[in-house]
Amino acid sequence: MASIPLTIGVSDTDRMRPLVDGQVTIAGVDAKISLMPVQALFNKQLTEHTFDCCEFPLASYLRSLETAEKPYLAVPIFPSRHFRFSCVFVNTASGITKPADLAGKRVGIPVFDMAAAVWLRGIFEDHYGLDRTAPIYVTGGLEEARGSDEHPQYYPEKFRIEHVTGKSLATLLAEGGIDALYTARAPSTWPSASVVRLYPSPIEVELAYFAKTGIFPPMHVLVVKRPIAERHPGLTRSLFDAFAGSQRIAQEKLRDSAALGVMLPWLLEHLLDTEQRLGTDYWPVGLAKNRTTLEVIIRYMREDGLTTAALAPEDLFSGADILAT
Repeated sequence: MASIPLTIGVSDTDRMRPLVDGQVTIAGVDAKISLMPVQALFNKQLTEHTFDCCEFPLASYLRSLETAEKPYLAVPIFPSRHFRFSCVFVNTASGITKPADLAGKRVGIPVFDMAAAVWLRGIFEDHYGLDRTAPIYVTGGLEEARGSDEHPQYYPEKFRIEHVTGKSLATLLAEGGIDALYTARAPSTWPSASVVRLYPSPIEVELAYFAKTGIFPPMHVLVVKRPIAERHPGLTRSLFDAFAGSQRIAQEKLRDSAALGVMLPWLLEHLLDTEQRLGTDYWPVGLAKNRTTLEVIIRYMREDGLTTAALAPEDLFSGADILAT
């Protein structure tokens, strides 16, 4: 049987490298894999739909399920996870020392529906008493002024939202034009006399959140174009097996202290500490181990008004073999 030709777009991370260098192959697939910076990858896929299979923003995927086309089908692989408490920055003159202080403040967000912002709005309302609609949200380019959204957005009427085009959010934060910033990437104006993290020691807060919820928030999900998946019923399972295998290799490589794989002097100690605190399966794949987490972000999307459907985690995927993972 001929292999399925598949173009695949992913970001350049350790868990993708075994696929790129051929340590892991995708059964029944002739894969052409492209590496791109993550925001460029998302902007390209969300506007041009370039790749057959792609690392994809989780919140955008949930929104896509409400369109008539439902263009993508997800595979329960989550290429990016991040505790985002470390990604909230404040102007030192703003007087903000806790999430509740963000009420009535101007909070910059580069992309309103990015998973980082969805998670932060939900977490701060659930656990810290900040109504998600209390801040004034300001959208714009993080490091460069931006005339419009880089990919299509929907802004629910319940929020107060402003769009800035003349300056970057990083500059506005340093100058006091905004009071705080939710971001996936730290602004260039931090650290400085005028820009600090909301949480100076974010690991402590993130560990407390994990201890309470068991959630290590996913930011991205693997998707394949739905027509391709429907033509090839075994494809999603092949993709799942390959990407899960690639992730296992990457995690195991962190244990190799003969030559450090990344430039962190205590890499193995970081891994052992992570496994002690979060468990050895701290980056879980499959539906079963991510069910509770997915229920939460689905709820956060509905509470934001970014989606309306009462989705269950199963609705994100398809096929008995995938639903059993």
